[in-house]
Amino acid sequence: MINYIIQVALFQVLFLAVYDFFLQKETFFNWNRLYLLITPVLAFVIPFLKFESLQKSVATEYINQLPTVFLNPQAVFSQSVEKVSSVNYFQIGFYVGVVLFSTVFLIKLFKIIQLIATNEVVKSENFNLVLLDKRESAFSFFNYIFIKRDFVKNKELSIIQHEMVHCKQLHTLDLLFFELLKITMWFNPLIYVYQNRITLLHEYISDAEVVKQIDKRNYFNTILSETFNVENISFINQFFKQSLIKKRIAMITKNKSQKIKQLKYLLIVPLLVSMLIYVSCTDDVQTNIEQVENALKEENIPSEGKYFRAEGFIIFTGTHLVGEVVSSEKYTEKEKEVFNKFKNSENPKIEMSLVIDENGDRVYFMKTNHFNKTDDKVVVEDDGSVPFAIIENVPIFPGCTGTEEELRQCLQEKITKYVNTNFNVEMANALGLEKGVKRIFVMFKIDKEGNITDIQARAPHQSLADEAIRVISLLPQMISGKQKGLAVGVKYSLPIAFIVD
Repeated sequence: MINYIIQVALFQVLFLAVYDFFLQKETFFNWNRLYLLITPVLAFVIPFLKFESLQKSVATEYINQLPTVFLNPQAVFSQSVEKVSSVNYFQIGFYVGVVLFSTVFLIKLFKIIQLIATNEVVKSENFNLVLLDKRESAFSFFNYIFIKRDFVKNKELSIIQHEMVHCKQLHTLDLLFFELLKITMWFNPLIYVYQNRITLLHEYISDAEVVKQIDKRNYFNTILSETFNVENISFINQFFKQSLIKKRIAMITKNKSQKIKQLKYLLIVPLLVSMLIYVSCTDDVQTNIEQVENALKEENIPSEGKYFRAEGFIIFTGTHLVGEVVSSEKYTEKEKEVFNKFKNSENPKIEMSLVIDENGDRVYFMKTNHFNKTDDKVVVEDDGSVPFAIIENVPIFPGCTGTEEELRQCLQEKITKYVNTNFNVEMANALGLEKGVKRIFVMFKIDKEGNITDIQARAPHQSLADEAIRVISLLPQMISGKQKGLAVGVKYSLPIAFIVD
């Protein structure tokens, strides 16, 4: 969910940047209105659009997450599993925000209804005029135009004409659309930016229609000479708003944009293509985990953070799970039922294994290509990294034979054994590091010729990073990986863990 929200926000920023830099100063008001209404919706939809044809058209490098190498495994296995909070504060905060913003919206809506009920309403064929006695105001809401009675007496008809445009073109619907987005995504500041942009655009549209019928100079005088109260309601169209006056006058005096400038709207084409390529080439493992969690919730299995507790067992979709694998013959009937349900899932990236963790609990682990088995232990390191794609033919470590899965497993085991044999773990105790579990993260590449290249390492101490680079650089030359029959470079991520006593 977090990844999705980040993508939506990123796309909305890009859409707004195009509008602010290229479109908002043009007089194509109706086109701009469509742009501001359509692009925020596109930002919500695009993350779901993944096209295989776009994936194939992009040069790719394949990345594989290797299992963690434990330099002193007995010490690591003795570490306690992190406790997961039983309260989902993010979810609670989200719903509190929705309730709060919904309440504010209803209060403002009630104020408008109250104005209609307590003031004189003059009905006409196309709109209703609400005459205000106590407010120096002029604004509209659907086909209701709210205006101070004195303005009508003084025949300030340009104000009514201005608000009539808002009514006829249903500008209130635009503002309510963004108001609903503000309720559901109250934490996203870009929705407020969108609403401000379209509010100003509504004024441009109404001003443009009015000056077709009356003298511009007289209309300027009306805007500048009267003093209005500004209502603190974001989903009404207000005639006077101090912050918009200068921009409105500048737009009224602006010459009509040349039609050739409509070509600017074509800028959205490369922008959309870039977004589609981005989402199509991103294999979102986190989404798979969320699908599992949602399915569990639909079965009314109560959640405790990343744990889902059911009768006699726990389902776990979090990180850092260590324990012993339970053979399928020892499953309870309920465990077999859950296992069979997800075994038959249409999503091939979701796999399961039953584990007895260090607390003695029977835990089902939902895995998404970040699950590794070493002897009879299960060690999961799901640190948020995501493979870019799954390679068809893995690189082959010298001496390994068998099927693709056997070659993959052999490669992992050989690298694990090689690092354990050659890494000088004793040096860590002489570096003055604090006691506890320490990790080194290594990235390297097996290139098209099978050579080990592009080695990088991040560690708590530079000496450890240098030692990791030295060990990985000594790996023997491999047979390169292949994709669609062609040799390709394959990047690997290798976590190394050890205990400082």
